Amino acid sequence: MEYWQEFLIIASVHFLAVASPGPDFAIVLKQSIRYGRRCALFTSLGIGTGILLHVAYSLIGIGILIASDERLFNLLKYIAAAYFLYIAWHGLRAKAQSNENKFAGIHHENSMPSPFKAFLTGFLINGLNIKATLFFVSLFSMVISIDTPTTIKLFYGIYMAIATAAWFSALSYCLSIEKFRQLLLKKGYWLERFMGLVLLILAIEILMTSL
Repeated sequence: MEYWQEFLIIASVHFLAVASPGPDFAIVLKQSIRYGRRCALFTSLGIGTGILLHVAYSLIGIGILIASDERLFNLLKYIAAAYFLYIAWHGLRAKAQSNENKFAGIHHENSMPSPFKAFLTGFLINGLNIKATLFFVSLFSMVISIDTPTTIKLFYGIYMAIATAAWFSALSYCLSIEKFRQLLLKKGYWLERFMGLVLLILAIEILMTSL
């Protein structure tokens, strides 16, 4: 019971971080609009799994090393910015779907990402998010007590991974409700372009902090 107070603080801070619009939200929105619920759900699972990457390096101390070593930190920033720019480019080029695709409610099968590709997209978006890196390093070095056993810290990490996947899965479900999805299929490319712009701004912000 002595760790419940620490857990509630972590859960509250984590929820605020996950619920805030960012790269994860942008990619789930894009996948929901373009490819539907199944693709968005696999992407959400990838995002949740990406949390475990942050937890792993925080537990073994690599996160603190990355944050303290300017060269390693800048390398991670450049990789993250490049991937965000790649996703942003596709979002900014989003176009309205054809009448055939609107009627069908889905893309042609040959343009639908495989479950693995959708999962990997979510994993990379979260795993390369430099703000997530800083969040978890701060969480494990400042919020979580140094005396907290590793097994408890691991429990915290697994909880945050599951909670993240659940949050974005619920978001995927809501965004792909048929009536709402039909509206998104008609006008959703504007949201894709907007989220592409958000990712572009994030990428530029990451690059600017590296100069």
